[in-house]
Amino acid sequence: MRVLIVDDHPIVVSGCRALLEGDGDVEVFEAADGRAGLSAYFARKPDVAVIDLNLPGYSGLELARQILIREPEARLLIFSMNDDPVIAARAIESGAKGFIAKNDDPSLFAGAVRTVAGGGLYLSAEMARQIAFLRVGANANMISSLSSRELEILRLIAAGRTMGQIADALNVSYKTIANNVTQLKQKLGARTAMDLMRIAIEAKV
Repeated sequence: MRVLIVDDHPIVVSGCRALLEGDGDVEVFEAADGRAGLSAYFARKPDVAVIDLNLPGYSGLELARQILIREPEARLLIFSMNDDPVIAARAIESGAKGFIAKNDDPSLFAGAVRTVAGGGLYLSAEMARQIAFLRVGANANMISSLSSRELEILRLIAAGRTMGQIADALNVSYKTIANNVTQLKQKLGARTAMDLMRIAIEAKV
């Protein structure tokens, strides 16, 4: 089994490698950012790619999207520090075959990788339960009052973009986006950018 790990934290990568290589039949290779991950995926053709959600350059979801455009049957497992079920749901909706949080039991990791590599889907039982109970559209009325620019920023936040990446995409300054995000938080009753992402995903903006 050939496994690509895309993560910018060497200790995390080393831990993943140790968990997988003990099985003997696993070849692990790695990349530290989205662009390197994209190149490595198509150069090495892994059976499964384990992709960190928060990567330098562009997000794990964007990397997954780029891979799936060229290889729709790619077997991708999203790996994240965040165990929010909304984020997991977003990963699955984006085409990933599984999601595992970095604070999950390490003994689950190799099984998750093998499940996805074998063509299956992986979510922990608890995560699957939480996703099943997500509210959809709870903030629809508030979102309907947003401007087109605010909606675009909210969509980019939902796609995992940083404020710097959003500023570049919309060709405005970082300060402008920071101000817009502050206004969005006030309008939608959100405390953090992660809250905004959750609201955007639930409302399917």
